Amino acid sequence: MSVALGEGLGELAQRFSIDPDPQAGLSLVRDAEGRLVLGGDSKAYGNPLWVDFVAGRSAHRRRFGGGRGQLVARACGLAKGVTPSVVDATAGLGRDAFVLATLGAEVLMIERVAAIAALLEDGLMRAAADPEVAEIVARMQLRHGDSTQHLSALVEASGFAPQVIHLDPMFPHRDKSALVKKEMRLFRELAGADDDAPRLLEAALDVATHRVVVKRPRKAPPIDGPEPRHQLEEKTSRYDIYVHQSLTGA
Repeated sequence: MSVALGEGLGELAQRFSIDPDPQAGLSLVRDAEGRLVLGGDSKAYGNPLWVDFVAGRSAHRRRFGGGRGQLVARACGLAKGVTPSVVDATAGLGRDAFVLATLGAEVLMIERVAAIAALLEDGLMRAAADPEVAEIVARMQLRHGDSTQHLSALVEASGFAPQVIHLDPMFPHRDKSALVKKEMRLFRELAGADDDAPRLLEAALDVATHRVVVKRPRKAPPIDGPEPRHQLEEKTSRYDIYVHQSLTGA
């Protein structure tokens, strides 16, 4: 595991806590179990957020998720004899990155929101102390930065080989706010809308050596830009796949 946020966890947490969004009222705190959590008004945002690579959803997906048959694994090109390195340029809470690392991939996570990067760092450090997942998170690196602006520099600084770049921009905003999950509301308060998704795709296409994969709602149009070469769909989501060269034997 490698973590490089450009500033320490304590500084990130302190800066966000003493200068919260005055409208959102969000803060980073340590809970009774020692986890770094991010939360605000429970009626608006639900339970606090934290990153847990050991238990809960991550543990269930690690054990019963379907291995390389999972949509994200297929989209990123993980197949028999092929395990590419993956840059998750919009890491969020690291769920897809952890799945890929569980399947053997080296993964570089990049997260632009400082508070979310702090949660990821805390989750990685706690997971590194757990014998069941320590080997998995050892394949995960983290950088705090904006992939739209600095993707090439962030990848170069990490010493990472960017065969595949995974993008999961914020889904298009729904008109009826009641339909938006509370967790997503919290993300929107922090990150805003991903109006720069076309620029992010362009940056990813410039940096990836083999392919770029973009997660989208199943019925949403592709991001403005070149047409994807392939698409993989499930019930509610799909991946648009942009191919530079084959991953066979990579």
